[in-house]
Amino acid sequence: MNKKIDLSKYDDHKVLGPIARYLNANLGILGAFIALCVVLTIATDSFMTLNNWLTILRTISTTGFLALGVMLTIMLGGIDLIAGAMIACSGCLVVVCMERFGIPMIVAIIIGLVLGLIVGAINGTIIAYAGIHPFVVTLAMQSILRGAAYLIANGQPVPLYSNTTFPKIGTGLAFGVVPYPIIYMLIFFFLQYMLLNKTKLGRYIYAVGGNETAAQFSGINIKKVKIIVWTISGFLASFAGIVLSARLASGQPSTSIGAETDAIAGCVLGGTSMYGGYGSVLGTILGCALMETISNAMVLLHVSVYWQKITIGIIMVAAVGIDTFRLKKIASK
Repeated sequence: MNKKIDLSKYDDHKVLGPIARYLNANLGILGAFIALCVVLTIATDSFMTLNNWLTILRTISTTGFLALGVMLTIMLGGIDLIAGAMIACSGCLVVVCMERFGIPMIVAIIIGLVLGLIVGAINGTIIAYAGIHPFVVTLAMQSILRGAAYLIANGQPVPLYSNTTFPKIGTGLAFGVVPYPIIYMLIFFFLQYMLLNKTKLGRYIYAVGGNETAAQFSGINIKKVKIIVWTISGFLASFAGIVLSARLASGQPSTSIGAETDAIAGCVLGGTSMYGGYGSVLGTILGCALMETISNAMVLLHVSVYWQKITIGIIMVAAVGIDTFRLKKIASK
């Protein structure tokens, strides 16, 4: 049970308020993350090395891009399952544009991002106007995108030989230390934090997710909100695909199968309610960090990859169960 933090203890509680609220909401997962780090530091010498943490942060960045988009759809009481397939499709598209058609790098990247925007907008439009459940719509689109990735790449990986600048997008280092993907991740986390907490659209997302009927009666254009949210999710997934293809210096049609599961797990573990109406960017950061640290720990401890998948599944069920219990407890008061 999370221990409540009494802000009255602090004379400058107006400054400490946001920090205290964050700790109050994420005390359990933050404690679990710290405890896991302590145990791993004792269990293996490789965990607290700079190279290992850079590896963890690179992995968190990919999951983080996806989790940010998925979090918004979950906050609306929906879901988005295209993440892994979009990574493969956008990555293959960008590499094929450069390698086979000689399209300039910037133009190829724009084409990949536009693909994400279009697919996300299509998902949002179908969900908003046709009333089909997001699970069905995005599952169908997942299949379409995965098939499109194989068609674009002719069923095999497409190595990149003609452009030496593109791989630096995924492997370059800022200030000679910090990988570029981590910088991108921090920028997007900040932008989404501002979106949810400082804009009218952010308030609309919380309102629609909390009570769609009440939001509609209050004059909110629910259809527009849904289209925007799924468009953002598609864009972030395509961006993740471009960064990953740059890291691999190739387009891989079979990559990132199940990546949406990791993104959803990170969101739910970070406190995003599967029933809609609640979610936080900072909680999602912690959720993704804990997920990837667990995966990294299993690699360092030579645990089979199959057990990693089992662990993720157990964590997801536990997190949703806790969320359900919390909501029932609130409803009973």
